[in-house]
This record gives sequence, C-alpha cells and structure tokens, in this order.
Amino acid sequence: MNERAAAIDGTGKSASDEGVARACPPGGEASGDAPVGGQAVLEGVMMRGVNHWAVAVRLADPQRPDSADSGPIEVWCYELEHPAARRRWLRLPVVRGVVALVQSLSLGLRALGISAEAQAAVADGRTPPSSDGAGDGQRAISRGAWAATVAFSLALAVGLFFLLPATLTKALGGGLGSGLAFVVVEKLVRVAILVAYLWAISLLPDLQRVFAYHGAEHKVIACYEAGCPLEPATARRFSRLHPRCGTSFLLLVVIVAIVVFAPLGNLDWHWLLASRIVGIPLVAGLAFEAIRWMGRNRHRPLARVLMWPGLQLQRLTTREPDDHQLEVAIAALGAVLARENPRRAAARMRAGAVGIEVAA
Repeated sequence: MNERAAAIDGTGKSASDEGVARACPPGGEASGDAPVGGQAVLEGVMMRGVNHWAVAVRLADPQRPDSADSGPIEVWCYELEHPAARRRWLRLPVVRGVVALVQSLSLGLRALGISAEAQAAVADGRTPPSSDGAGDGQRAISRGAWAATVAFSLALAVGLFFLLPATLTKALGGGLGSGLAFVVVEKLVRVAILVAYLWAISLLPDLQRVFAYHGAEHKVIACYEAGCPLEPATARRFSRLHPRCGTSFLLLVVIVAIVVFAPLGNLDWHWLLASRIVGIPLVAGLAFEAIRWMGRNRHRPLARVLMWPGLQLQRLTTREPDDHQLEVAIAALGAVLARENPRRAAARMRAGAVGIEVAA
C-alpha cells in the first residue's frame, strides 16, 4: 500500500491526536531503547518494528530533475514474519542473534531492491510497484542480477574482513608463536582494514546522500525512543549516532573475534582460514548480544565506555540530514507505528515468542 505518513509521536499516535506535543528531553537524548530498527536505502529509509516493516522513498520529480528533494514520498509497508516463532531453540541467546541478523540482511536487500525499482520506474516513465506487487509488470533489475549482487557482496565481506586479515597476519607474522598474540595482531589488521574501507567509501560522492539518510534514520529512531513527536524540527535535535548501529556492530564483531579465536592459536593455513569462516555465526551471534545489551543499558557508565569506539566510527557512515530526508525517515517509521505499538508488541512476544531487538 502506497501512503503518505503523518507525524507520529512515541505512542504511535499523530501529534495532533492529543493536541499538544509532549515535552522532550532538553539534551535531545533518547530515554531508553525500543524494538525499532532500520536502514538507509536509495533516496529513502527502511524502518522495521516487531510485526511490520516499511520502506519510504523520495521519488524524483520529472518537472524538477535538478532537485532531489522536490518529489513525492512513497511508502511500502509489509507484515514481518518471525522464523523463530515456532522453534524454541532459535530463540536461545547467540542463536537468536544469528537468526535476527539473517532476517535483517534479507529485509535490507529487499528494501534496497524496492528503492532501486521505484527510482528506475520513475526514470523510465513507469509506475512504481505497490506493496502487493502491482505496477506495470516490468522489472528494471532482474532477480538473477540481485542474486549475483548478494553473493558477490557476501563473498567480498567474508574475504575482506575475515580471510584477508588472517592471511596477512599469517604471512607477515610468522614469529607470533602465542595464540593470543597472533589473534590480537590479526584483529588489529582487521580493524585497520575496516576503518580504511569505511573511510574510503565515505569519500564517494554518490554515497553522501545515503549516509545522510542513515543519519536521518538514527535521529528519527532516537526521537521515537525519547517519546517525542516525530516531526523534522524535533528529530533534528537528536544525535545521528546510535548505539545499535550496524557500523558499531561491525566493530564489535572484530572485538568479539579476539575472544572466540584466541584459544585456537596460530593454526596451519587451511585450518586458519576454515576456522574464520566456520566461526562467523558464533562471532556474529555474540556481537549481537553485546550490541543488544548496550542499547538497553546505554546510560550506564560501562555501556557508554564500550559504545564510544563504535559511535565514533559512525561518523564515517552517517551525515547530518536535512528536513527533507528526516521527512522520509518519519514517513517510514510512521507507516510501522500506524500498524503496531512496537514496545507492546515486543512485550507480548517476549512472553511467548521471539522479542528480538534489531540493529538500527
């Protein structure tokens, strides 16, 4: 269903429903965590709650092709299925993190596909697809092309952030006899590669607007977590850095890997590379539990110390959004809040089903 979303406050009601905006924290800081997450897409934002997810995209205006912010906002909203709802073992700590991350990756790719199809449709003079798949029946991007893109992206991530650091450390650090020393050096190499990669892509002009939408997503989620009306002027006050960001998660993966791989020591080449691939689910699951804990305990001193490196890394992957981009993020979250109260839905799910917070 395509729709324009109204400004929504932290209860899931529009600000006009109560006639007056609630008082917000003076420092523009969220008062607590909420089971809401999201992702920046092409000229838009994906937001997800507990039972629904939505994509809002700013379409190009054919009458004003020189202005990226003059077109209409289109919203697609879908129900969210939980693969772990009927299988108790999938809800165990660490395992639930792997399940949630696989689902988040799947939703993120679908959201990117929706935004790409919508922009391509407008550029070609076609009707963008609706939530039920209705449109003019054409696809600008084939499923095969998307599958190839996904496979290449996963292979690049595993090779760049897991296999390459291990290979470089093994080749250059033959004298590192201690298992702990080898793993620490490997992780330092991995951190260097991660920071260099994020710094390099942050310089790409085509990604600047995506990073601005990433910042808009964080600000709007923080605004909702603080219980403030979802309006651009209010959301603007919040930080573009969020403790549950995927960028922070990547850094946590590097840190957690030290604990997981240190007992294995300095292995032979074939076992070294195999262990890094096989250990990815365990490392990711533990990192998910860590970022989930930090999101819930963000005001505690220990959590603040642990969050600080990841928040600083987000300065590479976020930019300050303008009001037009905040409007798009608000439209996406508004579509979710129009269908559910995430906190109540999560409480019900924790009582009998899943209840997994997602990364922002």
